[in-house]
Amino acid sequence: MSVAHRLKATVMDAEAMRRSLSRIAHEIVERNRGVGDVVLVGVVSRGDVIARRLAEKLGELEGVQVPVGAIDASAHRDDAHQRVVDAARPVSDVPDINDRNVVLVDDVIYNGRTARAAMDALMEFGRPRSIQLAVLIDRGHRQLPIRPDYVGKNVPTSDSERVKVCLLDHDGLDAAVILDA
Repeated sequence: MSVAHRLKATVMDAEAMRRSLSRIAHEIVERNRGVGDVVLVGVVSRGDVIARRLAEKLGELEGVQVPVGAIDASAHRDDAHQRVVDAARPVSDVPDINDRNVVLVDDVIYNGRTARAAMDALMEFGRPRSIQLAVLIDRGHRQLPIRPDYVGKNVPTSDSERVKVCLLDHDGLDAAVILDA
C-alpha cells in the first residue's frame, strides 16, 4: 500500500545540485591529496548515479579517470526480514577497493542504516584503506553513530516528511524535494 505524498518544498534545484557536487569533488581532492587512490562506490539506486557524476567532476579537476562502481546494500540491511524481496534486485559492480580510499556515495542520509548496510556489503569486495561517506542531502535523525564526510546540503526535516532526490536519469529533472505525507 502506497502513501500519497505532496510536495512541500524544493530544497535543491539542478544548479544547486551541480554546485554541491562540484564542491564535494573539490573537498574529496583536498582531503585525499588528489584522487590517485580514490574509488567511488554509489549506493543503488540513486547514489550510483551521483557517484558517476562525481567521477566526471573529479576527472575534470584532476585529469584522471576515477574508478566508480555501484553497490546494492539491501541484503545487508537490519530490516531485510521485514522487506519484500525484489527478484530484479540490482547487482553490485564494485571496482578493486583493496588498500584504496573508498568514497561511498548516497543521495540522502537519514537514520544511517543504509550507510551501515552499504559498508557491510562493501567489505565483501575487499579491504579498503578508508571509507568516506558523501551524501547530497543530510536530513538528520541519525539512529547510528554515522556522520557523512561530505554533505551537499543539510536539510532539517520532521520524521513525517520524506526527502526525494530526483535525477535526470530516473525522473527527467534534477532536484531535491521535501514531501509531506
